[in-house]
Amino acid sequence: MGKVAKQSIQTTIFSYLGVVIGYVNVLWLYPYALDASQLGTFRTIQDLGLLFVPFAQLGVGHGITRFFPQLKSNQSAFLSYGLVLSLAGFALVSTIFLGFKNQIIDLFAVNSPEVIDFFGVVLLITLFALLSSVLDAYSRSFLKVAVPTLVREVFLRLLTGILVGSYLLQWITFPQVMQGLIAVYGFALLGVLVYLLWLGVLKFDFRWNNFPKGFRTSFIQFSLITFLATAASTLIMKIDSIMVSSMISLEANAIYTIAFSMALVIELPRRAISQVVMPVIADHFAKGNHEEINRLYKQISNRQLYICLLLFIGLWSNLDALYYFIPNREIYEAGKHVVILIGLGKLFDVMFSVNGEILVFSKHYRFNLIATIGMSILIIGLNYLLIPIYGIDGAAMASVAVMFLFNLVKYLFLKIKLGFDPFSTETVKIIFVGFMAFTPGYLNFFSLSPLPNILVTSLLVFGTYLFFSRLLGVGTEEWEWVKNRIKKSGS
Repeated sequence: MGKVAKQSIQTTIFSYLGVVIGYVNVLWLYPYALDASQLGTFRTIQDLGLLFVPFAQLGVGHGITRFFPQLKSNQSAFLSYGLVLSLAGFALVSTIFLGFKNQIIDLFAVNSPEVIDFFGVVLLITLFALLSSVLDAYSRSFLKVAVPTLVREVFLRLLTGILVGSYLLQWITFPQVMQGLIAVYGFALLGVLVYLLWLGVLKFDFRWNNFPKGFRTSFIQFSLITFLATAASTLIMKIDSIMVSSMISLEANAIYTIAFSMALVIELPRRAISQVVMPVIADHFAKGNHEEINRLYKQISNRQLYICLLLFIGLWSNLDALYYFIPNREIYEAGKHVVILIGLGKLFDVMFSVNGEILVFSKHYRFNLIATIGMSILIIGLNYLLIPIYGIDGAAMASVAVMFLFNLVKYLFLKIKLGFDPFSTETVKIIFVGFMAFTPGYLNFFSLSPLPNILVTSLLVFGTYLFFSRLLGVGTEEWEWVKNRIKKSGS
C-alpha cells in the first residue's frame, strides 16, 4: 500500500486542485456567465462527446494496462497498435452517429432544441478525448499518473474557465464558446503528448509481427469484452444528464449538473487511488499474488471510506451555505436532494473498493461485461420510470439505486469466486464514527453569515470525527501517513 500511497499523493493534490478550479467554474463562473439554458447546452454537448469515448476506444485503455506487464520490449509498437484500433473505433462510432443523426435530433427537438445546433462539436470532442485516454493508459502503465491527471483535472478546467470567462467579458459569442470546446480538448491532448515526449516513451513502431505468438488475439479479445463493460459503465454515469435534457429541459440539466458536480468531490480520493492501483492489480494477477490483491482490496476500502465519509458529511452539513455562493441560487437550489443522493451513491462506490478494477484484470473479466450491461439497461429503465414522476430527483434516485446494486453484484461475485472481501470490523467502526460526526451538521448557526457558518460547522464535524476516530482506534494508519508526509515535506 505504501507504493500506491506514494504514487497517488501527487495525483490527489492535482485532483483537489482541479476540484477547486472546477468549483469556481461550476458553482460561480458558469451560472454567472451563462443562463440556465446555455449552461445546459454547454454540459450536454460535452456529456455526449465523452459518452462516445469508451465506445470508440474499444477497450484499448484497459487492454494496454493489462497486457503491458507481458511486454519487455515492443512497447512503442504496442502503443501504435492501440492507437490504430482506437481510431478504427472512432470511425465506426462516427459512422453510426451520422447515420442516426435524425433520430438523435428527434430526442432533443421538443425539450432541448438548442443542442441540435452544436452536434458538429460532439465528434471532435470524442476524438481528442479518445486519444488522450489511450495515451493516459500508456502513461499509467509506466506508473506515471500525476502529470496526465494535472492535464485532465487542472489544465482542462482552466481552459474551459477561460473560455466561458471570455464570453462573460463579451470577447466571444456563445456559438464560439461551443466551438472553443474543440480547442480546449485539443490542447489537453497536446499536453499529454508533450509529457510522453519529455519522458522519451512516445515512439511509434508499426512492426506488429514482433509481438509474442497469440498476443494480438488475446489483446483484441480482452479489449473488445472490456470495451462493452466500460462503455456500459460510462453510459450509467452519463445517461442521466442526457435524459434530463431530452425529457425535461436544458435548464433542468443545468441544475442537475451543478448538483452532480458538487457531489463528485466525495469520490476524488477513490479516483486518485484507482489511477495508480490498476497497473498494480494487473501485475499481481500476472504473478498470481491473490493474497496481496485481497489485502489491497480491504485496505483501499477502509482508507477511501474513512476519507470520503468525512467529505460527504462536511458537504451535507454545509449544503445550504454552499448554495448561497452560487449566482442565481434560487434556480439551482432545486438540486439539493440530487447532491445528497449522488453523494450517497459515490459512498457506495468507495465502500465497495476497487471491485471493478479487480474484475477487469482477473480471469473473470467477462462477468464485468454482463453486470455492466445489465445495470446500463436498468438505469435507462429507471430513468424513464422516475424522471416523469420526480424530475431531476428521479434521475438521482435511479443513479444511486444502480450504483448500489452494481457494487453489490460485483462484491458477491468476487466473494464467491475468489474469496475476496473488502469489509471488516474496521468498516463498521468507520460508519459509526461518521454517524456520530454527522450530529453537528444538524446545527444551524443562523446568526452567522455563510462563510463563518461553513468554517464553524466544518470544524465541529471534523473535531467530532477525529474524537470518535481516536476513541475507537479508527483511521490510525491514515493519520500516521499524513504525519509522515508533513515531516518529509518539512525536512
